[in-house]
Amino acid sequence: MDGLTTTAALDPEQYVTVARFEDPMEAQMAKGLLEAAELECFLQGESANQLLGAAFRARLMVHRRDEAAARELLPAEDEELEGEA
Repeated sequence: MDGLTTTAALDPEQYVTVARFEDPMEAQMAKGLLEAAELECFLQGESANQLLGAAFRARLMVHRRDEAAARELLPAEDEELEGEA
């Protein structure tokens, strides 16, 4: 049984969002980056994102214990886009 199928691993209180993506390919690349660093992660909302990308964003989730390491590996979010919203 893999780590994500246990009840403890699926506890939503134990996972945090470290990035959001409109582009499914970017989401998969970021997920692969974290997996290569042996960080447990998954994408939430990936299927909805493929259907209506403008309405939904895929969220890259990691266990709380890995949040700092994941944020160090991922590129910083574009602050200019946040200011325009």
